[in-house]
Amino acid sequence: MTQTSNRWRDFPDYIIGITQEIWEGRGIATLHDHYSADIPVRTPMGVARGNAGVIAATMATLQEFPDRELLAEDVIWSGSAQTGYLSSHRIISTGTHTGDGYFGPATGRRFQIRVIADCAARNHVIDDEWLVRDNGGLVRQLGQEPRGFARGLIARAGANPPFTPAGDIAGPYTGHGNDDPWGARYADTLGRLMRADFAHVTTAYDRAVIAEHAGARSLTGHRAVGDAWLGLRAAFPSAEFKLHHVIGREDPLMPPRAAVRWSLDGMHDGWGMFGAPTGAPVHVMGIAHADYGPFGKEGSSIRREYVLFDEIAIWQQILLHTGDI
Repeated sequence: MTQTSNRWRDFPDYIIGITQEIWEGRGIATLHDHYSADIPVRTPMGVARGNAGVIAATMATLQEFPDRELLAEDVIWSGSAQTGYLSSHRIISTGTHTGDGYFGPATGRRFQIRVIADCAARNHVIDDEWLVRDNGGLVRQLGQEPRGFARGLIARAGANPPFTPAGDIAGPYTGHGNDDPWGARYADTLGRLMRADFAHVTTAYDRAVIAEHAGARSLTGHRAVGDAWLGLRAAFPSAEFKLHHVIGREDPLMPPRAAVRWSLDGMHDGWGMFGAPTGAPVHVMGIAHADYGPFGKEGSSIRREYVLFDEIAIWQQILLHTGDI
């Protein structure tokens, strides 16, 4: 592809290649070239502007997890060289906690979680980003619990407040994905689940679906997947569900698949996966991927699903509201 120079076979190869170059290749300085100087980077933990912050965070992470690897699992993308691209890059992140840092004193423990990064790129440069890391799954594997870890973050001087739309920074990317039917189909499924149509899982998902959800939870079967979505929605029953970006794709050697960036914005006003309702205002930033297969009542259904949101960021918002710190 011309946008990312002759080094790369195509846009997914570019995204995968620069990620490996930065992390495993220790080419941290290349972030000056790969990321724009004023890039907005949004995570559930907050929003920052500029590649200087990305460079600092990358160095801090590698100090804490020196053997960290970011293994590309998929890149679901949309756009063109003329309009710019958006990649929804799903990563298996592994490492050993051998250095003190953000996640506390070194434990020597290994972790394996997923990360999804939505990156907008234009003219060889990434200039807008939304990233969700399964921090809840990570801290559990380091021997902690998300609620307690969130409480510790609040106690730290200078801990950043979690991301909310009110604190967002406008970036150059204004796209909403593409009009591929697989993306529209998955967006419709998520919308129906958020409207409490949990019976829809028997139609939308393969009976043998395998799903990886936040908290490093591996789920098998559409009943387990439906229960996981119910647990999230039950915690925020009146929250507004929004679709922010929807991509569908069919590519050689790959199943039809979809990537959806979404949010819940409202109150913690129900019993669900975050315990007793507190009335806390909460924003949930989520990204989900789905792969489709040939089985199901409609001739195809979701065979694999990957759902990420940050439990720690949600607990921070709840604890800051209740004062339970």
